Amino acid sequence: MSQRSTFAHRSCLCLSRGVLLLLASLLLTAAGCRTRRGETIVVGSKNFTEQIVLAELFAQQIEAHSALHVERRVNLGGTLLCHQALVSGKIDLYPEYTGTAFTAILKESPRLGQTAADTFRVVREEYPDRFDVEVLPPLGFNNTFAIVVRGDDAARLHLRKVSDIAAYTPKWRAGFGYEFMERPDGYRGWMAAYGLHFLGAPRILDLGLLYRALADRQVDIVAGNATDGLIAALGMVTLEDDRHYFPPYEAVPLVRRATLDKHPETGVALKELAGKISEEEMRRMNYAVDGEHRDPTEVVRAFREAKGL
Repeated sequence: MSQRSTFAHRSCLCLSRGVLLLLASLLLTAAGCRTRRGETIVVGSKNFTEQIVLAELFAQQIEAHSALHVERRVNLGGTLLCHQALVSGKIDLYPEYTGTAFTAILKESPRLGQTAADTFRVVREEYPDRFDVEVLPPLGFNNTFAIVVRGDDAARLHLRKVSDIAAYTPKWRAGFGYEFMERPDGYRGWMAAYGLHFLGAPRILDLGLLYRALADRQVDIVAGNATDGLIAALGMVTLEDDRHYFPPYEAVPLVRRATLDKHPETGVALKELAGKISEEEMRRMNYAVDGEHRDPTEVVRAFREAKGL
């Protein structure tokens, strides 16, 4: 074989090896991408509209900024059920409120004058150590408990703050959700703080039925959420918590540390939501679902587009 032929033969062999290596690399990369896209994380929520909307927001945000598939497990139940699902690994993340985490999970007692920053700091420090869960930055709104009465009653009796109702509650029927009745920052402490008494034991109502029961005069006062869209839409009035009984309840994403370690892009995507939702914006999204009966998926998609997320 001539020197030229030998050189050409060797060149072909080198080229063949190079092509094979390139193909192998491409196949491995493709396989890796398929594996990545096949991986799933699970977002959960509690059993009321705002939680379902926020869970959908988290899911869409992660899907838009990663190759992960997100499974939605919404409407799981109350705080303790969602917390247990998170810690046990049945879900990877869910939206929570700092005041709820502070009182219902960490069993801390709110202090007079406790700020949103104080509450967030305690929750952010305790959750990783106790539960292997990271608390990401607040979304931008505080969803405190809302003590709500009918608008006509508020006007007729000149009711503006919770301390105004003490003279009337002995003749009133109250309606509260199960969690408000049981939580350390709920019914018992609130009654004691304001010295209230009602006509009989409160009715335990599903959260979705609170305002309907109030509008239909089945009850005279309810404890809802400050960002509920139906309060203003139904002409109801939220009374001022003038004794500052309730702690701050900033909405935050809670994410398992194992999930963030494996999929750091999840944390990056969710942190882009920090400070992006005002109370009024959350109220509008809630009303779009509850009052206008729009699909939460569509509501969230429109919000993300408007925010450039």
